[in-house]
Amino acid sequence: MKRVSLVLTLALVAGLSAQGASAQTLKTVKDRGMLSCGVSQGLPGFSSPDDKGNWTGLDVDVCRAIAAAIFNDGTKVKFVPLSAKDRFTALQSGEIDVLSRNTTWTLSRDTSLGANFTGVTYYDGQGFLVKKSLKVNSALELNSASVCVQTGTTTEQNLADYFKGNNMKYEVIAFASADETVKAYESGRCDVFTSDVSQLYAERLKLANPADHVVLPEVISKEPLGPMVRHGDDQWFDIVKWTLFAMVDAEELGVTQKNVDEMAKSDKPELKRAFGTDGNLGEQLGLTKDWFARIVKATGNYGEAFDRNVGAGSKLGIARGLNNLWNKGGIQYAPPIR
Repeated sequence: MKRVSLVLTLALVAGLSAQGASAQTLKTVKDRGMLSCGVSQGLPGFSSPDDKGNWTGLDVDVCRAIAAAIFNDGTKVKFVPLSAKDRFTALQSGEIDVLSRNTTWTLSRDTSLGANFTGVTYYDGQGFLVKKSLKVNSALELNSASVCVQTGTTTEQNLADYFKGNNMKYEVIAFASADETVKAYESGRCDVFTSDVSQLYAERLKLANPADHVVLPEVISKEPLGPMVRHGDDQWFDIVKWTLFAMVDAEELGVTQKNVDEMAKSDKPELKRAFGTDGNLGEQLGLTKDWFARIVKATGNYGEAFDRNVGAGSKLGIARGLNNLWNKGGIQYAPPIR
């Protein structure tokens, strides 16, 4: 009995030691003076660089918000472009501190990759892009079609499930990168390009004649996209998670980039807690009292980031839909800051 107790005690100590050794992300980021953020290799609206190397997008804004919460400076981010295949290895190896790369939250990814999803930045679903000249109005008319798809994503399995479930035949033509997939589709190597609907809208902008292509109405899967962090560092998990929650809560509370300083003077209890004039919630995260204000000043609230990057104020012009707040017909919902 004593031997069993000793073994359990040693195992507990070893586990705590291992956890302590891995729970260093915030310190590592501070010592480095910069956040390392894994993003896509170029997906308009989510993460893409201009010709001067300046990154923009919804996923980019999440990383800028994290940097702002830590450094009070949303520019202190190194963006690391990653393929779908390499993204998880980069996170596991410590090359990046957070993966913010239009990545679908699934059970297998949540359990087998040594990582945690921290929330949902965009509720998406898989769809199909076709040339208008094909005269197809529904995905159910795609029997025997050739389909371009990117490897290393959830897209391939969803595609197989959909065609099998509807007793349709198809040919898969797979490519390693999104750019290769889109080029193959545009050149006529396949009839259809399939991916998340948001990505279809983004990739369509890259085509020579975007108006010649249409996204079909069917959405064949659930694709909740969100950031990931490594297992073993609960403090860092909390920081990334609550940065996203702060952006959503800020929209619900009516706090914007423009009015943040004025709203910080409010006597409303929920605003006083958020702005750190009542309580020490920021310190509990390992941040400063003004962490919430820092985030909103850097990126705006969630609605502002959405509209600027993928919504009405962007070239994509995607409707808020499911990504609207829970009290405005959508399902975006963040726990309260209290």
